[in-house]
Amino acid sequence: MSESDPVPGGRPGDVERATALSGELTGQGVHGVVLAYVDTAGITRVKTVPTAKLAPAAAWGVGMSPVFDTFLADDSIVTTDVLGSPDGDLRLYPDLDRLAVLAAQPGWAWAPVDRITQEGAPHPACGRTVLRRTVARAAARHGITFRAAVEIEWVVAREGTDGDAFVPAVSGPAYGAARQVELSDCAADLLAALAAQGVDVEQFHPEYAAGQFEVSVGALDPVAAADHSVLVRQTIRAVARRHGLRVSFAPAVLGQGVGNGGHLHLSAWRDGTNLHAGGTGRYGMTAEAESFVAGVLGHLPALAAMTAPSPASRLRLRPSQWAGVFTAWGRETREAALRIVTGTTGVRDRAANLEVKPVDLAANPYLALASVIAAGLDGLSASAPLPAETTGDPAGLGADEAAARGVRRLPVTLTESVEAFRADDVLREALGPVLADAVIAVRLGEARSAEGLDDDGVAAAYRWKY
Repeated sequence: MSESDPVPGGRPGDVERATALSGELTGQGVHGVVLAYVDTAGITRVKTVPTAKLAPAAAWGVGMSPVFDTFLADDSIVTTDVLGSPDGDLRLYPDLDRLAVLAAQPGWAWAPVDRITQEGAPHPACGRTVLRRTVARAAARHGITFRAAVEIEWVVAREGTDGDAFVPAVSGPAYGAARQVELSDCAADLLAALAAQGVDVEQFHPEYAAGQFEVSVGALDPVAAADHSVLVRQTIRAVARRHGLRVSFAPAVLGQGVGNGGHLHLSAWRDGTNLHAGGTGRYGMTAEAESFVAGVLGHLPALAAMTAPSPASRLRLRPSQWAGVFTAWGRETREAALRIVTGTTGVRDRAANLEVKPVDLAANPYLALASVIAAGLDGLSASAPLPAETTGDPAGLGADEAAARGVRRLPVTLTESVEAFRADDVLREALGPVLADAVIAVRLGEARSAEGLDDDGVAAAYRWKY
């Protein structure tokens, strides 16, 4: 191998593309490229390169310590038998297909990365690789592809007010026109920035909690959907700062009340047909779609370790707050953990999907989607039957009726989620042993870090981490 040959890991033709892109970006006034990934704790980590160094980054990758796979949200470090030491290195390879010029950060572009070992193999704790592998298995074994989207909820505060406390920057009511007016200029800039970056926004609106907003984006393949989840948050934060605002995507910024969600929307497709529409099962689902939903439902307690991974997640996962804290499903039932979205007549073949509600933005979106898909495929492979539908608030079910329906509360503590994950062979196999061990170590580390804190203390500890 000559010095000019790229190491294994880059995609064929990336060096030539990166060279051309470097010139184009420089002509657009872009001086640096953000290389981004999400760690096990759900924190987005980055390295950056000058635009002129994009081609070498595509050829050789950019060095990064594997230790970040066992970082906690407060930057303390836990260990496994493989990860968490100061030894070793890996390479970050930018995905040039996903590169976007950042409209709210003049002079910068952004790209997600695949993490590759120095020997050219996929790094076993790379969530993006795990998600891509899970999607590929679904296609190979079942002939199924997926469309996915991640909802983004966040709260807005004034920059520099009251230290680290949360003081909402807007005062209007939930879904109120007054709140939209108060954030009008910032919101318009956000929509413009997302459009410029090629993000298809479906809806933007004020949400329920104080100072809270939500943006919904169009469905894509799962890897691209996870990429967009990271890019959208980068953009929201940057636009807000230009308006003197501070944002938080944390599951809860206060000890009481409704938190920020990151609901997953997912539909399975075969040969251009949505399996969640046009079938003969409940609400138009095919038998395979029903079994897929049943698989997700059956694995929900263990999935919580992936989808609600922070001590602050537990402040959000409370009954009767539309967070979906019971193992129940229903059509358009917002208290059920799994909501069957059928869409209106005329668009159901495109719009029907499964919404997974006990998800927040402390979750690594790649791991969350990979785990949910793996759970659903387990149900599909076993032709799992979908139990009876739940309507209304599952919290109102009597103990006997809940038991008869198989409706139970999701794990109340992070430690309980970890124990459910330890016992779930399907999810641990989907992640692989190195990453599964990292998940367990990081979740238990977060649980220890929150020991002795009351609800307000937990909220304060994680308020500005996400």
